[in-house]
Amino acid sequence: MTDAPTAFAAPISERIWDMKYRLKDADGTPRDADIDATWDRIAAALAAPEAEPDRWAPAFRAAVQDFRFLPAGRIVAGAGTGRSVTLFNCFVMGTVEDSMGGIFEALREAALTLQQGGGIGYDFSTIRPRGALVRGVSADASGPLSFMDVWDSMCRTIMSAGSRRGAMMATLRCDHPDIEEFVAAKADPARLRMFNLSVLVTDPFMRAVEDDTEWPLVFGGRTFRTLRARDLWDAIMRATYDYAEPGVIFIDRINAANNLAYAETIAATNPCGEQPLPPYGACLLGSLNLARLVTDAFTEGAGIEAEALAELTATAIRMMDNVVDASRFPLPRQAEEARAKRRIGLGVTGLADALAMCGLRYGSEAAAAASARWLEIIANAAYATSARLAAEKGAFPLYDRTAILAAPMVGRLAPDTRDLIAAHGLRNALLTSIAPTGTISLLAGNVSSGIEPIFATSYTRKVLQPDGSRSEEVVEDYAVAEWRRLHGDAPLPDTFVTVADLDPGEHVRMQAAAQPWIDSSISKTINVPADIDFVTFKDVYLRAWNEGCKGCTTYRPNDVTGSVLSSEPVAAETPKVVQLFAPLDRPDTLTGETYKIKWPASEHALYITINDIELDGQRRPFEIFVNSKNMEHFAWTVALTRMISAIFRRGGDVSFVVEELKAVFDPRGGAWVQGRYVPSILAAIGGVIERHMIATGFLPGERGIAPGDPAAPQPVAAPGPTCPNCGSFDVHMAEGCATCAGCGFSKCG
Repeated sequence: MTDAPTAFAAPISERIWDMKYRLKDADGTPRDADIDATWDRIAAALAAPEAEPDRWAPAFRAAVQDFRFLPAGRIVAGAGTGRSVTLFNCFVMGTVEDSMGGIFEALREAALTLQQGGGIGYDFSTIRPRGALVRGVSADASGPLSFMDVWDSMCRTIMSAGSRRGAMMATLRCDHPDIEEFVAAKADPARLRMFNLSVLVTDPFMRAVEDDTEWPLVFGGRTFRTLRARDLWDAIMRATYDYAEPGVIFIDRINAANNLAYAETIAATNPCGEQPLPPYGACLLGSLNLARLVTDAFTEGAGIEAEALAELTATAIRMMDNVVDASRFPLPRQAEEARAKRRIGLGVTGLADALAMCGLRYGSEAAAAASARWLEIIANAAYATSARLAAEKGAFPLYDRTAILAAPMVGRLAPDTRDLIAAHGLRNALLTSIAPTGTISLLAGNVSSGIEPIFATSYTRKVLQPDGSRSEEVVEDYAVAEWRRLHGDAPLPDTFVTVADLDPGEHVRMQAAAQPWIDSSISKTINVPADIDFVTFKDVYLRAWNEGCKGCTTYRPNDVTGSVLSSEPVAAETPKVVQLFAPLDRPDTLTGETYKIKWPASEHALYITINDIELDGQRRPFEIFVNSKNMEHFAWTVALTRMISAIFRRGGDVSFVVEELKAVFDPRGGAWVQGRYVPSILAAIGGVIERHMIATGFLPGERGIAPGDPAAPQPVAAPGPTCPNCGSFDVHMAEGCATCAGCGFSKCG
């Protein structure tokens, strides 16, 4: 423990620690007394694999002090807890065998990995296209998209069972016969919501686009058909322009640049794209907080000392290498793969804050040059440390000296670093990656995430208080808070720019500047304005390709995904305020429908009332009530309806509620209702909500049963007043009093 306790930079940081990373007993009793206890726990756990743990624990402890090195959230939450959890963030699963048995074995492995909290990636290019002959059963194949729907349902089911939200990446090659269906999949706002989608774009395809030639779609050596390469490229671009997916992965570039090209072929990435991985590949993450390393901030002498950055990098690499030995894995093959190659992903966070503190405008040539310089220091220190670890503990088992020394990344390193590798080998096959840092960045005082720009100088956050009320607090960006600490209310310098101030080319410039020093890949989203024209939008991807990026992901606000955050106008020289969606106000009267469901296993029917509001000329659901005489379901129906109503009142696309409910399976079994199998009462409620949305025009009719279909639940008149105690409709007047036959409640008027 250090003499001075670690101070949280903002109240939100302490809440994030308490909610996500503080070790607690099952009953909620804290075991980490403070954040310093958390750092002690992590340092001890990662020093345990060392021959001299007592020697290294203080060094590891010093690295995390003041949030300078931030192990990924899974490490912070799980290291030293004794719990059966993985400390790895991301996995790519095994190659999907093109057979029914192989497909569902892959599904089983995915479920086990998601259950332990790991995000997964899959390449579905190995599954034969829709309509292809399935020999032996005289049937046509249903194609990879149909099986992706099964994966999507599985992931939702695991989430509904209580695990953290699953995250999956699906990739498909640009020459797969079903590529057009894959590209268009996210046009349906309810389909494949648990997946991120990316197209594996090859070098020959990009040349075909440039040359405007035909492009064959092939599987198993057979050409199914051809199309114009530019037409397919335009379809990919139009899809991501309209609904933000799919992303683009330049897969040949990834494989050519891979240190392990001699030992593996990559065809997928983790869900956020920063880790291209082979079958059963796994990678752990950690970030150097550049914002905490700036000296003399906001002065002409501001900068990051190379020696301090290299020293912190060396400690972080040693810590992360030990995680490979300290971690558990969902599957044995993942453990084997991780220990054979010992790949790790050290990156950065707070880059945009560090640039602002050094007087550099994010996106400028000077900022790109500074970023590349810092990352070059990190890369050389990381590889030099790994070489020294190889001398001390041994190189990774699949190390090939000739192949590694010929790898493009190694060729860019400083001569003395290459000499160390030549002499000792490498402990870790790959070492650098830049991931999105999310709540870890909030823990560190709301530093800018990864290499992304500052999203907003400040935003308003609603905080739930112990008494149930909500208060508002302004959360400032870390660098902004530092400026305020040093300069009070003086106007922010022009170097403070946010996402809204940048053009797409500036985003690409920053990603391209970082890529040469990152041996894996980079998770970066290029935010573009909603009114960007399509030709300019397409140019973003071509620029990313031409400037050496390994992939490209954009986000344009659109009708399908909406806009995550919105900004309110503010007076000049005041911080921009960003707010989440505010709840819609409830009018005094609403119109709606009441539906009746008779569940076979229950003596009493459920009555479902959905009230609507008209917004911008569209009727949309606003609230829901579920009532029944059956008191077995009372508590959860009240909780369910309150939660769904709260979601409805937030506005935006709420159709996902339907999919979440329909994915819930009752372990006791479902029931046949009106000729259809329904897996649970919750799924039945989801079906009613879906059909109500169709009937009111909120959803298109082709999603499911259209209005008027005899299989759809029919609206009924509300049976009467409900009991204020239990919600039952069985309320009658007796002796001048309203009496409930369900619970005995009585009220005399």
